[in-house]
Parts: sequence; structure tokens; C-alpha cells
Amino acid sequence: MTAYDVLRVFCGPDGAGGNELAVVRDGAALPGPAERAALAARLGFSETVFLDDPDRGTVDIHTPSVRLPFAGHPLVGLAWLLREQGRPPRTLRPPAGEVAVRFEGDLTWVRGRPEWVPPRRTERLASVAEVDALPAPPPGEGWLYAWAWQDESAGVVRARGFPRRGDNIAEDEATGAAALLLTHQLARPLTIRQGAASQIFTRVHPDGTLAVGGRVRRPAV
Repeated sequence: MTAYDVLRVFCGPDGAGGNELAVVRDGAALPGPAERAALAARLGFSETVFLDDPDRGTVDIHTPSVRLPFAGHPLVGLAWLLREQGRPPRTLRPPAGEVAVRFEGDLTWVRGRPEWVPPRRTERLASVAEVDALPAPPPGEGWLYAWAWQDESAGVVRARGFPRRGDNIAEDEATGAAALLLTHQLARPLTIRQGAASQIFTRVHPDGTLAVGGRVRRPAV
């Protein structure tokens, strides 16, 4: 049996919410792509991340059905876990490229590029109520990130994410990559309230990179 940690990433200020994540700290225990895909499918979390080289921060990310070059929620969760173990990383290396890591109070931040985000569509709705009223998932195909301004002047967004890829993830509770894509489109930092009770923060940097951050917790036993 492969050992893994379970975390909740992008929790709200009261510790509620957060998207569940499986972290396999010993990637060498499950080196084959088919084995990794099978574990991710069996666990059924939005993502499972494998740490292949602790010294370099090399990682491999899987949903229940596809392998991803980049994703925010597994990188934030893994960085937090490594710091908890006394090994705070400065850089993580998913297939997309080098991801800078920063810790700020109870927030863990990672920086990526908008072109690393896998294809998905954002759709602005007229109100928070319209976002809340969407079924899970809405009709249609392909990744959908539905959002509305909760407070435009303050950069506060209400959002929900729907992978719609046929792998039993009807709704993604919190989605770092989609948050980065929306931040790129709006060209401003955001505070995003996603899913049932999750919170995501984003920032824009002069070099064209974008940062996504949030709180991480272990589920109560």
C-alpha cells in the first residue's frame, strides 16, 4: 500500500473548506505512470501529487483521469507539507517549469505563468446568486470556471469550478490554476471565494508571473 498524506488546500479564514489533496512523499515507491494514474483514480481527489526528488523539488501531478503540467492546489499543499517537516522549499519543479515558493504568515504562495494553465473557459455571470444557483456540473463540455464580482472595488470574486471531464469530479472545491487564469484575464490581484467555503488569493508580478496562495490544513481525524 502506497503511503500518502491528505491535506485540505485553500481553506477559508476559519479553517473550513479547502480542496482535498493526496501527497505521495516517496514518488519512487510508485514510479510508473500507469500506477500513478491508477492511484489517483482510486483516491478520487481533484489531484494527487508525487514528490520525485525532494532535493530539487521535482513533482508529478495527476487528476483522477489526466496528468497535469501545472496546478496550483497540489503545489501549495506540497510546499506547506514540506515546511511542516522542516524542509521549506524555495522552488518546486512540475513539468511546466520552475515554480517559486514563498511563505507569508499562514499563507503558502507559489508563482507560475498563465500559459502553463491547462485549457479552460472562464465565464462571468451577473451576480453571486447566479453563480451559487448553478447545478454541479452545469450542462456542456470542457473545464468551466464560473464567476461574478462580490466586491469589484476590493477585487473579491465568487467562483465555482467544473472540470466536466467525466472522472466523477462534478465540482472542484478550490482551483489554483483557474484562479491564476482569471487573474491574468483581469490583470489585477484577487481574493476568490470558491466552492462551499474555500478562499484563494492571487497576485500579479512585474515579470509576468502570477502568484496563488492560501491556507492549508490537515483534515480532522
